[in-house]
Amino acid sequence: MGENSRPCTVWLGSETGILKGVSVSRRQAFNFCDSSQLSRQHEVRTLCWADEAESELLVGAVDGTVKTFSMEKGAFTDMRSCGDPAEGNFVGLAVLDSGATLVTCVESGLLRVWRDESSEPATEIRVGSDVARMRQNPEHRHKVATGGKDNCLKVWDLENPEKPVFTAKNLRDDWLSLRQPHWVKDMAFIPGSDKVVTCTGYHQVHVYDPSTPQRRPVLEATFGEYPLTALSLPAAGGSAVVGNTHGQIAVLDLRKGLVRGCFKGLSGGVRALQCHASQPLVASCGLDRFLRIHSLEDRRVQHKVYLKSRLNCLLLASRQLEEPADSQGDAEQEVKEEDEADDVWDAMEQVEEREENLKRKTSEEEEDNPKRKASGDENPTQKTADEEGENSKREALSDTSGEGGENPGKKTSEEEEAQTQKNKRKRKKAQA
Repeated sequence: MGENSRPCTVWLGSETGILKGVSVSRRQAFNFCDSSQLSRQHEVRTLCWADEAESELLVGAVDGTVKTFSMEKGAFTDMRSCGDPAEGNFVGLAVLDSGATLVTCVESGLLRVWRDESSEPATEIRVGSDVARMRQNPEHRHKVATGGKDNCLKVWDLENPEKPVFTAKNLRDDWLSLRQPHWVKDMAFIPGSDKVVTCTGYHQVHVYDPSTPQRRPVLEATFGEYPLTALSLPAAGGSAVVGNTHGQIAVLDLRKGLVRGCFKGLSGGVRALQCHASQPLVASCGLDRFLRIHSLEDRRVQHKVYLKSRLNCLLLASRQLEEPADSQGDAEQEVKEEDEADDVWDAMEQVEEREENLKRKTSEEEEDNPKRKASGDENPTQKTADEEGENSKREALSDTSGEGGENPGKKTSEEEEAQTQKNKRKRKKAQA
C-alpha cells in the first residue's frame, strides 16, 4: 500500500468513509480504508497535513475521531477521539508546533486545542453557533478564522484566546431598512496582508481588512444566484476562485469585484476546491463524484477522474501534481501491461453474428412453414364450393350471350343497328 500512496498528489474524503488518493501522473486512483469498518459513521469531513514535510495526513471523521495516515506505510497509524458526534461534524482541522498540537472545530461552535496525546483539550473556545468553516492562516499559524450562519467572520489568536482579534460587522440594512442575513460558508487569508476573503450562502464574496478600523467589507462582489460553498486563492494573487451548489466555478477579481471567467464541465454541487501552491491549477470535487483539475490560464479541464463516491473534501500536495517525464517509467510500464491485455482480448476468437442470424432465420422459417400449411389446408370444402360458385356464374353469362365473348349485350345491339341500316338502304333502292 505504501507504493500506491507515495505517487498520490491529490487526496479526497468521501461520504462512505474512504480516503482516496489520486496519482495525476499515472492517472490512477487508490482507496485507503479498512473494509471491515466501512460505513457512514466514518464519513470523512476534513483533511489536513500533519507536518510541513507532508509525510502524514490527518483525517477527521463524523464519529469525532481524527486518524493519522502515513504516506510511507500507506496505512492508518494512529487514531484519537477529539469530540462527541452529538456536537456536530468537523468543520476544520489544523496543526501547530510541527504537528505536536492539534486544533479542531465542530459545527456547534466548539474550537479546541489538543496538545500531545492528552484526551482532554488544553484550550476550548466558543466561537458561536452554526459554524460552517474554520481556516488557518498559513503565514501566522496560530491565527484561525471562523464563521457560519448568522455568525459573522471572526479571527482568533490561539495564543490569546480570550477574545477574537477581529469581529466583522454585518452589512448595512437594505433600502427597506431591513436587516440583511449573513451566512459565511468559507474563507481564506490573503498572503502578504491581514485581509480575509469570505464567500456566503447568499452568492456574495466579501473582503475584510482587520488592519483598518472598518469592520464591514472593504469589497463586495456577487456571483450567480445560488449559495457559494467553497473558496480558494490562486498562487498568483489578486483573485479568488469560488464554487456554488449548482456546479458553477468562477474566478473573481478582488480588485474590481468582477468575474474574470467561469469553468465548464461540472454537473453537481461543489463541496471543496483548492488552488495549487505553485502551479496555475485548481482542483474541485463534489456531488457528481468527479475530481476535476482546471487550468487557471485557459480554464480548460486538465484532468478528470471518476471516484465512485460523493466527495466532501480534498487536499493537494505542494509538489508538482505531474511528475517529470523521467520518473514516469512505472506509469509507462502499467500502460504497456494494459496494452498487452488489450492484445489478448483482440486475439480471442470472435463469434460471427451472421451465422447466429442465419440459424435464427432458419428456425423461424421452420416454425412458420407448418403454420402456413395449416392455414392453407384449412376449410378445403369451402374453397371447392367457392370455385364451383364462380364456374356456375361464368356458365350463366355464356348462356345469356350465346357466345363466350366479353360484353355480349354490347355486341347484340351493334348487330341490330347494322341490320336496320341495311333495311333502310333496301327501302331507298325500292323507292328509286
